[in-house]
Amino acid sequence: MVIRSKGTQWLVGFAALIIIIAGLKSASQIVVPFMLSVFIAIICAPLMSSLRRKKVPTWVSILIVVFLILGGLGSIALLVGSSLDDFSNALPGYKERFGTELAKLIAQLNTLGLQISYDQVKGYVDPASLMQMFANALTSLGGVLTNLFLVVLTVVFLLFEAVELPKKLHIALDNAHRSLARFDQFIVTVNRYLVIKTSVSALTGGAITIWLAVIGVDFPILWGVCAFLLNFVPNIGSIIAAIPAIMLAFVQLGTLGAGLTALGFAAVNLIVGNIIEPRYMGKGLGLSTLVVFLSLLVWGWVFGPVGMLLSIPLTIIVKLALEANPRLRWIAIMLDSNPERYKSN
Repeated sequence: MVIRSKGTQWLVGFAALIIIIAGLKSASQIVVPFMLSVFIAIICAPLMSSLRRKKVPTWVSILIVVFLILGGLGSIALLVGSSLDDFSNALPGYKERFGTELAKLIAQLNTLGLQISYDQVKGYVDPASLMQMFANALTSLGGVLTNLFLVVLTVVFLLFEAVELPKKLHIALDNAHRSLARFDQFIVTVNRYLVIKTSVSALTGGAITIWLAVIGVDFPILWGVCAFLLNFVPNIGSIIAAIPAIMLAFVQLGTLGAGLTALGFAAVNLIVGNIIEPRYMGKGLGLSTLVVFLSLLVWGWVFGPVGMLLSIPLTIIVKLALEANPRLRWIAIMLDSNPERYKSN
């Protein structure tokens, strides 16, 4: 039976999308580690290709990449895990000190003629709960990384498959040169985006860590990792990453320390986000603010905190796939923050 009504086709397609999303949510315990493995494999693919171009055997190239992955993820897991434990133990003390600093700030504001009730403000602001929320989100990500053996093993098989995949595609799509060209372009674009975005995020996290360590904020590595992860979320990610660090600086160092922390976050994100990243990334992969927000909600609901961290890369990949298909290109235009660029294509 052939479905002729265009409205019916859209209805069936939407129903299929809902079923797929529900299936992904049900299988999140399997899908999330696999997604992380795919992202890690894509990021490591250029290094492996470089080693193979230098005549390094495939198994040796993969072995080198695996050791680098284990070293990097293992170091991050140890540092963040230790910081999380210390941070959780220190939360009660931070909450008490926050009350003291808040009372001082309100007293200073009242001397300027502002009538602010300390009890009312304290009832609305609970820094311990907010900081605990960030700690729980990082703990959730750490829970995925504890299954490190499965993730790394999957990466190994993906890298082995990546060696043979181009040959298989050229044989399978021998008579579909246009489809093969589009697929090749899609893979190159996704790879370039993830590598550049990861590098820029690492630069952001490193700069934030150094700045917080210099001014004396506790757990600079923890907040640097937050900045690294949330840099994948444009527009609002840097703001979300800055909030707990600024609050902790306020508790520790007072108003001046909080101001210096906020200044550091603003400067790093201004330089990296508006100067360095556009120079290498270009502005052709932007998403509208509404799409960014909806992506956070949808992927966060499907995969939890890990889904929120990966929401923008996942949406970018979907957008690139839509761009590669002429029939669905209009959806990619609707998702883009700068649709004018499509006029020249």
